[in-house]
Amino acid sequence: MDSLTIREIISQAESGQIRIPAFQRGFVWDPERVAHFVDSLYKDYPFGALLFWRAGEQLKVEKRLGPFVLPDPRADYPIDYVLDGQQRVTFVYATFQTAHAMDSDETEWREIYFDHSLPNDVQEPQFFALQPDEVDPARHFPMNVLFDTTAYRRETKEFDDDLAARIDDMQARFKEARLPVQYFKTEDKGTVAVIFERINRQGVPLDTLQLLSAWTWSEDFRLQVQFEELVDEMEEKGFVTTGFDENLLLRCASAILVANPRPEAIVTIPGEQIRAQFDEVLSGVLGALDFLQMNLGLRRIENLPFQTILVPLSVFFAVSGNAERVMSDVQRQRLLTWFWKVSFARRYSSGVIRHLEDDIKAILQLKGGQQSNLGGFPTEIGNEFFLNNRFGIRNVNTKTFVVLLAQMSPKSFVSGTPVDLNEKLKAYNKTEFHHLMPKAYVETLGEVEHSVNCLANYCFLSRSENKRLGGTRPSEYREKMPAQVQDILSSAVCPEILFADEFDPFVVARAGALAEIAKGLIG
Repeated sequence: MDSLTIREIISQAESGQIRIPAFQRGFVWDPERVAHFVDSLYKDYPFGALLFWRAGEQLKVEKRLGPFVLPDPRADYPIDYVLDGQQRVTFVYATFQTAHAMDSDETEWREIYFDHSLPNDVQEPQFFALQPDEVDPARHFPMNVLFDTTAYRRETKEFDDDLAARIDDMQARFKEARLPVQYFKTEDKGTVAVIFERINRQGVPLDTLQLLSAWTWSEDFRLQVQFEELVDEMEEKGFVTTGFDENLLLRCASAILVANPRPEAIVTIPGEQIRAQFDEVLSGVLGALDFLQMNLGLRRIENLPFQTILVPLSVFFAVSGNAERVMSDVQRQRLLTWFWKVSFARRYSSGVIRHLEDDIKAILQLKGGQQSNLGGFPTEIGNEFFLNNRFGIRNVNTKTFVVLLAQMSPKSFVSGTPVDLNEKLKAYNKTEFHHLMPKAYVETLGEVEHSVNCLANYCFLSRSENKRLGGTRPSEYREKMPAQVQDILSSAVCPEILFADEFDPFVVARAGALAEIAKGLIG
């Protein structure tokens, strides 16, 4: 493995060869951590290797080396971007040289000192980050003079032989210290994205958006700003974006531009092409949201059983320039059937990338008027889906169940008026759903284990409506319902056997009715 001395790291940073890409994490200056690192270097303790990407050209957007401003690279030098080890490189540069080109407004700077009054110890540190008023010249030696011959001679000229020998020994250790370095060279920016993700997987997940912002940057185009404006437009259309994952937008963009749902795939095409075609991404995502609103009544990303459903849909609705988005009724029905099959089959619970790739290919065929196998995967649905799955507002099966109920134009059990699905689905929380067969009543039925929380026992029923009906048996709360009971039950896919007050026969009957509707939805 290659290695660099401290002097080589300083020299390469000062020449502009070592650089920090824009997609790197933000640097947090921690003086105590710097002192601890210097102590480990002094004692020759092992630490991980630096990882440098040797690039063929300079990126348009970069970061500083911590708080330090780096010069432009020399034309005849290679460019080494730090993928792993930004903190260590910054620590070395900050500690062992005096010409700090630093933005002092951003950093509370403290120099590192060697306390030569302390004995050598394998555990106790001998290096400290000190403020100027904490420095005692009789015991603290500045580390930033070790590689400056004139400054080093000035600092040591008054030392006695023993102290001079100890300081010389300390200096020699740092002059001999080497940091292991791994280099890799590639022009494939997608490879860089994957590598950066994998080395950071144990910590904070890769912010791919920052990475792509570096590739696509221009004076009049900022990818992050474009995404922020897209989210604003989604909200203007009445779509709630709380909890919206920007990586979902990256998947949509990559699927639209290169027919690949992997976010890193988008960097396989030039930044200019991404900028030129970004209107397709905007039209695709907004068209998909319009489709979900108009055909399914969905008002927020969290309503989707799988957020990734948005990815193939965006591919279908993406158009360029002023082209008109056209969808036939046959295509609309195929998309709806596919939506329901994906949801009931839990298609994106595993093998997500493979399934997305297959669905994107089939979506493109449907969009182009070709023979398409969209939704051709097997999907079985029966009573057990509604009997064996418990209601949980965040799980996939419950979300699918809620969207199904919303298609039935449900009516209030108290007033008989249509449920305001716009508000219910926007709010989307468990207070909007309650048991048809009240839990308090079911618990009085004896020792039989009833699945009171199964999907088949839930409907659109707000907390206030539930309180008004009370936790009594259904035959009793029926008296508080309006005259159009049959219409209300029908809109809730609820058989009249509910009012026989027998739990098991009721949930079996309702599960059967719900399963028949589900079978119709999946064709």
